[in-house]
Amino acid sequence: MINALVVLLSFQLGGEIAARLLALPIPGPVLGAAALVAVLLVRGTIPPALKSTAGVILTNLSLLFVPAAVGVIEYRAVFADYGLALVATLLVSTLVAMAAAALTFRAASRR
Repeated sequence: MINALVVLLSFQLGGEIAARLLALPIPGPVLGAAALVAVLLVRGTIPPALKSTAGVILTNLSLLFVPAAVGVIEYRAVFADYGLALVATLLVSTLVAMAAAALTFRAASRR
């Protein structure tokens, strides 16, 4: 499990370094995840240790939302002022993302 965590964190660090060096508007962890996906696609298989470690992380993913919930409570005055705009933005962006995913799946399933 430690080796798999080293691999995951190395890709995240590499993505962060690339994002900062190239001044990209993309978060480093996203670049790192894309690089990891590319490497795994080229490799053609996911190592068992990496697969099980990712499963454990995904199982406990809800713990990563605790800091966000604390932030919401801490900045409740901001949410009181801009709450309606935030809710509207979240709803619209969620609907757009769902529509994009559905259209992409539809196009891919035709091929």
